[in-house]
Amino acid sequence: MNRPTYLYDLDALGTHAAAIRAALPSRVELLYAMKANPAPELLRTLAPHVDGFEAASAGELHHLTRTLPGVRPAVLGGPGKTDPELTAGLAAGVHRFHVESPHELRRLSALATAAGSTADVLLRVNLPVNLDGAALVMGGAPTPFGMDPEQARDCVRLDLPGIRIHGVHAHLASGLTAPAAAMVARRIVDWAVSQLGAHEVNIGGGMAVDYTDPANIFDWTRYGGDLQTLLAEHPDLVLRIEPGRAVTAYCGWYLTEVIDVKRSHDEWFVVVAGGTHHLRTPAAKGHSQPFLHLPRTDWTHPYPRPRTGDGPVTIVGQLCTPKDVLARTVGTNTVSAGDVIAFAMAGAYAWNISHHDFLMHEPPSFTVGNLKELADV
Repeated sequence: MNRPTYLYDLDALGTHAAAIRAALPSRVELLYAMKANPAPELLRTLAPHVDGFEAASAGELHHLTRTLPGVRPAVLGGPGKTDPELTAGLAAGVHRFHVESPHELRRLSALATAAGSTADVLLRVNLPVNLDGAALVMGGAPTPFGMDPEQARDCVRLDLPGIRIHGVHAHLASGLTAPAAAMVARRIVDWAVSQLGAHEVNIGGGMAVDYTDPANIFDWTRYGGDLQTLLAEHPDLVLRIEPGRAVTAYCGWYLTEVIDVKRSHDEWFVVVAGGTHHLRTPAAKGHSQPFLHLPRTDWTHPYPRPRTGDGPVTIVGQLCTPKDVLARTVGTNTVSAGDVIAFAMAGAYAWNISHHDFLMHEPPSFTVGNLKELADV
């Protein structure tokens, strides 16, 4: 390999997205939260399977319209939206604005009125829901995301010009199992309908992705069944979800070559090209990234080839920090310099959240295909 490579399996992504869509009731609109991975080839692959996209900034919004000309972005969300970002959303004709605060709603009203347009809004609400077991919490406690329930009630009573409020958006947590996600959905819907008379509810994403067991995939069939039961109780309700990680994580691989193998204080270290400045996921979430070890036999150098001995290994990158760890004390077969490590589940929150410029290493390459077809392996 010349340098680390991201490999996106678009066939697998399309199959996975189609299965998600098939598991959901027809009355559930499926949006893709493009913050998880905005790679153009992924957006184009997902477009036939989703009802729209969630952009969390003007940058994402512009990227989406460049990648998919003519697409009407479904929603513009994200905390701390500036006036230029709100204006960009109005100019793009976004389907819904997810408004984070009363002040943001007033600013949007002024901008929409000045532009002679109307902004269609869902109020992002931080509801007091028990979120025990969630991997990441954005609601149910003091957070910078969304507004308190009483503030949402006040927003509805404002009756601002240039604003149409349709209902509620509530993305409260990530890492939820199907039963937990369904429970959260019910709590959100019940509150939105009973307290605000909402006609639309976006219950967010946050479906669990298990990096310790890649085969343990979120139970979309059970979740879809629970949402069907919920919708039967609210026959006029529009329900939306906006998963990101759970859609694209499985389609991506990060492949890199072993540069060195060494023993330090009775522990084996495998040093690979690249590192967490390319794939930040394991450092951000504090886990070992699942991987495949792909041995290579084409060693032609005149010096000995280092290889691991007995015991677990820790796989690290090229950065000048002990935090540059991709997998810690994991069991594997003997690893030799020149072998390839293929890190799985690298299709979401990977390259796009990484600190690319630290040490100014060369960026990875990007390609599409599947692992068996990659010519260098």
